[in-house]
This record gives sequence, structure tokens and C-alpha cells, in this order.
Amino acid sequence: MYPQPKKSLGQNFLIDPNIRRKIISIMDFNNRDAVLEIGAGRGELTRMLAARVKFIYALEIDRFLSESLQQEFCQLHNLKVINCDILKFDLDKAFFGLSAKINVFGNIPYYITTPIIEHLLKYKHKIKIIFLTVQKEFAQRMVSLPSSRDYGAFSLFVQYHFEPRIAFNIKKGSFYPVPKVDSSLISLKPRLTSAVEVADERQLFSIIRASFNQRRKVLRNSMQKAVSKEKMERIAWRYANLLKLRPEDLSLRDFAELANA
Repeated sequence: MYPQPKKSLGQNFLIDPNIRRKIISIMDFNNRDAVLEIGAGRGELTRMLAARVKFIYALEIDRFLSESLQQEFCQLHNLKVINCDILKFDLDKAFFGLSAKINVFGNIPYYITTPIIEHLLKYKHKIKIIFLTVQKEFAQRMVSLPSSRDYGAFSLFVQYHFEPRIAFNIKKGSFYPVPKVDSSLISLKPRLTSAVEVADERQLFSIIRASFNQRRKVLRNSMQKAVSKEKMERIAWRYANLLKLRPEDLSLRDFAELANA
């Protein structure tokens, strides 16, 4: 008998079998694939994945659930259940010696979606693709384009490092307990090279963050906290048209051009 989901861990178990089958079908992993599952929960998707892939590391931070899964899956030689927080999990160490890149899947708590993506980014050299179920609004932010309502600094951060795509949306009633919002399954494919060329990546994101922290201001004003007055004067004549715009009207390439200037 499983315990009640823990609100402190953001547990919302995916209970709809049709949605589980749809997720497995879309991910399309095969018997050559290595998989890291974030948040195995009660193990329904873990079991389905184990039947398809070469091997799977299933992370579960809840000690009770982790011990239950270890007992349930003890006969499966291609599955290892680990009681661990993904934010403390070293992918380089866990997959040391593996030549092929790994696939990542997770039904993750909404409140740590950004930290998880940032953590996985550190290991993108080892990752083939990431599939995550996240809050629908959060997924929209990751794929948003200029001039759209959800477009912002996080959109640019994700699109600089990954190729994001929403696979499909999931109604909130597919989870227990029922969350307040719908979810989406999103795929993040790490880019082999960054989406744009910049001489100084830190400078690029400093400009982006400063701009969107004051998103109702035009760039000439909002960039002042990230760029010195002397530098602004030097580029003002050349980029006068861009500097008259608000940040949501600029593409990633536009921001890269400003950062390089």
C-alpha cells in the first residue's frame, strides 16, 4: 500500500494509463538505449520503460517509495532504483564508461523544474534527449517566440542550449492528487553547438536578464544595468532601431548581435 502523496515533495502521480502509453510511444526508446528516469514515483512508467530499454536508472527521492520499488523490481537486471535527489546526482560518474549518450525522462515537481533543467544542462555532453512533464504554462515559456505573451529570458536561455518541442498537453485530471493546472510533455534536445555565436556567453545572458527585468522599457533604458554608458554610446548609432524596441520584440539572434557589439 503506497502512502499518500507528499505535498512537500511536489508529488503528483500520473494515473491515466492511456497517457502513460502515449508518453512511452512518443519517447520511442529501444533496446539499445540507456535511460535516466527522474522521479520514478510508484513505478508504473518505470516498469514500461524497463521492458523496452537496455538499462534504466530510476531516481526516487522519497525513501519509502524507493525501497518499495527496489523490492518490486529486484529481479530486473537492467533496472537500478536509486534513492537520490536529481540535483545531487552526478551523471558523469553514474554513466562513466558509457560511449552512447543517455535519454532522460521525468515527471517532475513544478517548483523545481528550472533547477532540474539547469542541472541537466551541465551534462548535456552525455545526453541525447530529455523528455519532461511540466506545467503547461512553463512549457509554453520554453518554446515561445518573440512578441508572444510567454516570451522571456527563460525562453531564450532554453532555446540557446536546446531545441524544445511540446509533444502534447495533459489534462490535470490525469494526475493524483489533481494539480491546479494542466501539464505538457516537452522534449529538449541538446544543441551540439549553441543556437547563436557569441564571444561572451555571460555577457549575452546578463543583457537578456537586465532587459527582461524591466520588460516594459525600451532596450536603451533597460540595458543600462548590464552595459556601461561608454559601450552603449559606442553601439547606439549602429543599433538605434533595436534599442528603441522592448525586449519581447527581439530574437535570440538580435540579443547575440548586441552582446557581440
